[in-house]
Amino acid sequence: MRRIARIFWVTLALLFLLEAWLWDHLEPLVARVVNLVPWGRFKEHLVRVLEDLPPWAALIAFIIPVIVLLPLKACEVWFIATHRWVPAVLVLILAKLLGLGITAFIFEATRGRLLQMQWFARLYAWFIWARDWAHQQVEPIKEKIRSYMWLLRPGRAGRFMRRWMRLRRRLQRAA
Repeated sequence: MRRIARIFWVTLALLFLLEAWLWDHLEPLVARVVNLVPWGRFKEHLVRVLEDLPPWAALIAFIIPVIVLLPLKACEVWFIATHRWVPAVLVLILAKLLGLGITAFIFEATRGRLLQMQWFARLYAWFIWARDWAHQQVEPIKEKIRSYMWLLRPGRAGRFMRRWMRLRRRLQRAA
């Protein structure tokens, strides 16, 4: 039962880290793509409007990505229903990147206002804690993978196979 629970928590941590990784690494990329569109004045005006909102209205501003993405989600569902898998995946990726870009933009513009609400500040702190927890859950697994990866270097294939077989026998005995 402990192994099943461990697998569940590590899987949950990996999913959480995947989402955090997407946020951390794709947000600058999406920002660069968005900056290609010459709408600097519009963005500046929008940032000023979002900064002037009261905290509850800033929270409501997060509905914007949902509204913007509804047509893409409907298109994605239609592609899936008609068994067009490649366009469905492409629309899914486009919707994810677009949603990430809009959400990150709105969050950066409204972070100060949102953190004025105590419940939001606690929720934000919890997400930061959860990301650190997920890293702690995954780090031992990453270390094990790194320890086995050095075996794949040229000239170490024989050692790798012996170690692999030893690990396999150990797992079979444990089962």
